Amino acid sequence: MLLENKVFEDLAIGDREELRRLCTLDDLIVFANVSGNHNPMHLADHDGDGDGIPEALCPGMFVGSLISAVLGNVLPGAGTLYRSQQFDFLGRASAGDELISSVEVIAKDAATGCVTLKTEVRQARDDSVILRGEAVVEAPKVRIHSDVADLPGLIVQRHRHFDALLDRAAPLPALRTAVACPEDPNSLGGALLARDHTLIDPIFVGDAARIRACAQDLGADLTGIEVIDIPDHALAATRAVALVNEGRADALMKGHLHTDQLLRPAIDRATGLRGGRRFTHVFVMDVPGLAHPLLVTDAAINIAPDLKTKVDIVQNAIDVAHAIGIEVPKVGVLSAVETVNPDIPSSIDAALLSKMAERGQITGGIVDGPLAMDNAVDMAAARTKGIVSPVAGQADILVVPGLDAGNMLAKQLTYISHAEAAGVVMGARVPIILNSRADDDMSRLASCAVAALHHHRVSRKASGQGSAK
Repeated sequence: MLLENKVFEDLAIGDREELRRLCTLDDLIVFANVSGNHNPMHLADHDGDGDGIPEALCPGMFVGSLISAVLGNVLPGAGTLYRSQQFDFLGRASAGDELISSVEVIAKDAATGCVTLKTEVRQARDDSVILRGEAVVEAPKVRIHSDVADLPGLIVQRHRHFDALLDRAAPLPALRTAVACPEDPNSLGGALLARDHTLIDPIFVGDAARIRACAQDLGADLTGIEVIDIPDHALAATRAVALVNEGRADALMKGHLHTDQLLRPAIDRATGLRGGRRFTHVFVMDVPGLAHPLLVTDAAINIAPDLKTKVDIVQNAIDVAHAIGIEVPKVGVLSAVETVNPDIPSSIDAALLSKMAERGQITGGIVDGPLAMDNAVDMAAARTKGIVSPVAGQADILVVPGLDAGNMLAKQLTYISHAEAAGVVMGARVPIILNSRADDDMSRLASCAVAALHHHRVSRKASGQGSAK
């Protein structure tokens, strides 16, 4: 951040500056910890007034602190010190609101070197004033022109969104799931953990001796779980698919075998699980600091999808978003640029997908593209580029150009941003739970929760009851 302050002599009556800030749930958690104000009115998933609805209102002094950011960073800037601050609170802000904080010089006192400023915080969406006041500050005495490195980032809370998924899936009946080859500690342990959380009711298909030996190593009890002994992985996957076709299972889950071994019998035209769309993979990601789950697709199955395949990729992802509670998902179709460039095929596909959604060929969400990664997820970046869109800066779903980009994006979020990822395959008649060997317990549980929620939603629609809320 470049600091260029104004000393007392530089300031003039009428000087004005403002900053924008998107308030997040993490901001409220940080403020609660730093200030010691744990009022449940200001915390997500807490009902502070007993009306049954979590408020997540921004604390008044948090909103007021946005004024200090303008004073300390911009006007007068570095070196400013408070003398006094008066506030009138005229409205409320909530997590997810974008706020504009502004200051304006209204008086100067040469004897004391102090400056009086009118202070104000407004809602960006409608320009309504929620805070108004007046500050008296000591103006900087020395001019400062320097680059200041950004503060270290904070990982405030992990798996908040996955916790919400588990809570959402908790009341549902366990999903009858054929688990192919759970023959190592990760896959068997994950399936048993999901069973213990009543997310799935598993049938194990694979090498019975290896499954039981692994259970013994884990100290796990397999009592009550059917184990079908088929040591060959290809044959075990075929039998797991057959369990779905026989009506004994409502989902398929990957164990300790290669993904292509599991999917090969599932895509068989005669005996597989084809459901009318291409099989596509969806990551549901819990990214620390992001106020909502982020879906990334397709990062695991379709290598270089054509436009027709991308239509299914988008529609399948929208279906997953609906299942996890995003009623109108915002879909950002990614490219290297945010304008259509005939030399970049992904930008053309993105524009076509956007138009197809406008014409009703893709339903259930708002689709926009091409968008570059920055202006798909960051409102400030979108504003800088002059992009006006209900998706830009706030995408729920990111549709990548191809598997290379998707795989890199998902792994960067996981290993650099400390995100957790749940993986499901859509397009089949039943959800296919696709975990990686590196996934932790929460990722495995969340994958099962996503599958259970999707199955429940499809079942309710088929029975005429509508989607689950």
